[in-house]
Amino acid sequence: MAGHSKWANIQHRKGRQDAARSKLFSKLSKEITVAAKMGDPDPEKNPRLRLAVKEAKSQSVPKDVIERAIKKSVAGDGDDYEEIRYEGYGPNGVAVIVEAMTDNRNRTASTVRSTFSKNGGNLGETGSVGFMFDRKGEVTYPATVGDADAVFEAAIEAGAEDVESSEDGHIIWCEDTDLNEVSNALEAALGESDSTKLVWKPTTTTEMDLEGMQKLMKLIDALEDDDDVQRVTANFEASDEVMEQL
Repeated sequence: MAGHSKWANIQHRKGRQDAARSKLFSKLSKEITVAAKMGDPDPEKNPRLRLAVKEAKSQSVPKDVIERAIKKSVAGDGDDYEEIRYEGYGPNGVAVIVEAMTDNRNRTASTVRSTFSKNGGNLGETGSVGFMFDRKGEVTYPATVGDADAVFEAAIEAGAEDVESSEDGHIIWCEDTDLNEVSNALEAALGESDSTKLVWKPTTTTEMDLEGMQKLMKLIDALEDDDDVQRVTANFEASDEVMEQL
């Protein structure tokens, strides 16, 4: 989906900024600590932790930071975190899903609601926009890993559902419950992926003009600035011309 692919590109560009990078490291570390706490601290025995470590490595999180995050789980850190999903609408009625990990549900809910209100959106009930997305596993590879046919063949062999190939790279989709198995098979066939994670994939999108996209990005930036927020997804669609002007 074009809008979704471009969203990933925005994330990547933002991730290269130092301030955003520091915050990203912190959020990835929190996910590792919680994943290790919920299962085994050995990534080979804990699929969720393995995926969290893999995603952290793909974002260049240093090895010692990853190891420290795992050790925190053994020390008891992460006991109080709970995962919460918020759903709402942004400018022009764009559907927005906010995934948070918090030790204070009231604080996070209040901040998220306020952020939506201040930036032209409104927080809805759980389920209010979730039906516009599917929970999927997403594995990305650079274009250099192979042509579209070769990657598609490897993906289907690995148990994936679909592949989107472009000059920017390959996005491989699978059922959320199959992500660990599919990513392992892909790694054996294609090598290390750029990214491996669970995402909310839009099934329907809202077309955005430049003004709408500027307002939406302001909302998303504000939400992502909250330390409790792990990930924000929106179901926008925008032309290349609009995206280049952001």
